[in-house]
Amino acid sequence: EEVAVCDETLLEQVLEGHIISLEEMRGLFAQRKTFPVCYGAALHRQGVPELMAVIDALAPEVPASANDAPLSGCVYRITRDPDGTRLTWLKLTGGRFGVRGYLPVRRPGDAAVQEMDKVDQIRRYSGERYETLQEACAGQIVAVTGIDHSRAGDLIGETAEGGQVLPVLLTQPILRRRILAPEEVDPSVLLRALRILEEEEPALSVEVSEEHGAQRGLIYARVCGPVQTEILQHLIRERFGWEVDFGPEQILYREMVAEPVEGVGHFEPLRHYAEVHLLLEPGEPGSGLTFATEVSADQLAVHWQRLILTNLAERRHRGVLTGSELTDTRITVIGGRAHEKHTEGGDFREATWRAVRQGLMSARSILLEPVVELRAEIPSAQVGRVLSDIQRRCGQADIQMNDGSRAVVTGRVPASELGDYAQELSGTTHGEGRLSVSLRGYEPCHNAEEVIRSMAYDPDTDLAQPASSVFCSHGAGFIVPWDQVRSYMHVDTGWQPETPDERPEDAEAFLQKYGEGLRAVDRSQPEDTRDFKERSRDFFRGERELEEIFARTYGPVHNRAREEETRAKRVVHAPGTTPHYRKPVPFDPAKDKSYLLVDGYNVIHADETLRQLAERDIKSARDRLMDILLNFQGYRGEIVILVFDAYRVAGGTERVFRYGDRLDVVFTREAETADQYIERTAHSLSRNSRVTVATSDAVEQVIIFAGGALRMSAQEFWAEIAHTEAQIRAEVERINIAVRNESRK
Repeated sequence: EEVAVCDETLLEQVLEGHIISLEEMRGLFAQRKTFPVCYGAALHRQGVPELMAVIDALAPEVPASANDAPLSGCVYRITRDPDGTRLTWLKLTGGRFGVRGYLPVRRPGDAAVQEMDKVDQIRRYSGERYETLQEACAGQIVAVTGIDHSRAGDLIGETAEGGQVLPVLLTQPILRRRILAPEEVDPSVLLRALRILEEEEPALSVEVSEEHGAQRGLIYARVCGPVQTEILQHLIRERFGWEVDFGPEQILYREMVAEPVEGVGHFEPLRHYAEVHLLLEPGEPGSGLTFATEVSADQLAVHWQRLILTNLAERRHRGVLTGSELTDTRITVIGGRAHEKHTEGGDFREATWRAVRQGLMSARSILLEPVVELRAEIPSAQVGRVLSDIQRRCGQADIQMNDGSRAVVTGRVPASELGDYAQELSGTTHGEGRLSVSLRGYEPCHNAEEVIRSMAYDPDTDLAQPASSVFCSHGAGFIVPWDQVRSYMHVDTGWQPETPDERPEDAEAFLQKYGEGLRAVDRSQPEDTRDFKERSRDFFRGERELEEIFARTYGPVHNRAREEETRAKRVVHAPGTTPHYRKPVPFDPAKDKSYLLVDGYNVIHADETLRQLAERDIKSARDRLMDILLNFQGYRGEIVILVFDAYRVAGGTERVFRYGDRLDVVFTREAETADQYIERTAHSLSRNSRVTVATSDAVEQVIIFAGGALRMSAQEFWAEIAHTEAQIRAEVERINIAVRNESRK
């Protein structure tokens, strides 16, 4: 009777006295209308024989012809054996393959095979034991070695989309957390270990900051919530023996274009050439990034077009509002040009990525945020409270059921506003409420202006994804900013943006629907035709005008020693171009003294790495900053004084000590802030020496300016640090090369 309820036709027959046969049971099982349930404990082999008997009785037989069918199957798991050998687990649904044969692997949705790897070994496991096979046939589940490029969800051979393959259910991560490893663990070693776990756990996504890389320890994990974070922490402890921690949660926002726009990119340094024109259009919600080409082979060879599509798919493109990942956008190749002699593959990569970026800079963009659906089962008396909670979190809710004692409330809430509402609901309902949450998708951000302002992303300074193009003139390459590059292009596709009257109805509906999340940023700038000397002259003239204004308002400014030389070290560059650094002024301690006063806690909180370290251990952050400055001072030769606030320490006296052999570190006395100490010291030293103060405290900068010292913001300070470290690495490499050459001689 229980089985008959699963099918109306069969139920009518049973009511007339029909007895269900085994073949009819198999039919219901194959159609997924009935689901047998077996009880047991596999760890103790309880119920396993009964389960196998049910499968043997109800599962359809694999036809003999399946072994002669085209090779097909699905990869459902990646693991490693105790020796570290990579195992690719797969279910074979058709055909057969043997040891030393090649196994074609392709990604879902791709028609072409991505990799052809040779199978070294075929294993059939039973618990931890296994036997080796010479051949795998349709219907078997095996683990193979030698396949290095597969991942869970890949298809084997000729499997058709929607065919009988094992689904890989992935939960989309909406949070990002930085992985904080112990100091003794090298970040690059940690990254390699995480890549291994990423292969084995499809839901885990590891990324490295493009600005700093793994060497600075900026490694992030994309996770769904605290449970997955705990699992990852446990896996790292069990597999590698490391106790890692995680930084604060960051919501993973996304961006998309609001209307069609043409992006152009050109890359032509000496003896290189590539130009790409892309059409960026809004896609369907949840569609991600889709790529196509509409260029004639007469204009651009097919192999170059394929290379452009490959370059588009091989990286995560950032939006220009917050630097978040680009999504729900169709990108179509509509033009391009190559050179018969000078074009190489890497040229099209640069031109393609610059074209995407230039299009985004020219377009209006929409900031998207993850939105979750929730279902709350609560006592009826708590309905009003729950509806108010959801509304307070910028969500929408409806009452699905209320029978007087229990009620069901459903709704949707931005993930950034949900927080720990599950615990809060449990507390307000005294443990009688239950909350279930699932990801609804990405929708326009409800507080886009606030998020954009808080993230403070500047696309013009993102050197990892530039929007400018490179052209060649008189044998030398020069950079053209993104807002001027269109007039330099060699190809005219003829594409023009649609006017409001020309837009189709669906485009107008789209703009109305996403209007609240639409943010247009006007980044157009007048063309800067000045050369480097003219820009430097204007920069210094601006500084002198600032001094005159300050003197008229607050009184005369004290003389500065070697003022022009110090200014020459600053970064001077046109908008959209790569900064150019001048070589530091030679320093002679016997003749001149140059001081750099650093507000310790101010610059610590200006660097993301040190700021997060300070949240866990302020002493470690101070020690790390002292190590950086000691290395900096040893190369630059300036006298560095690092000042830390200690004014809240009751009864504290001013404490000065020498760190290493050069760095002076000061802890201020009680009731004296670092600002006061720096002001007093800068005023004293600037009479006969050159003094620079690194801080972003606006009030302190004004006082420093009046005292005759030079100002440097915390951001400029870290830029100088990064530039100096790059010089040190280059010098070390030069010395190593010289030593190797000498040893060869």
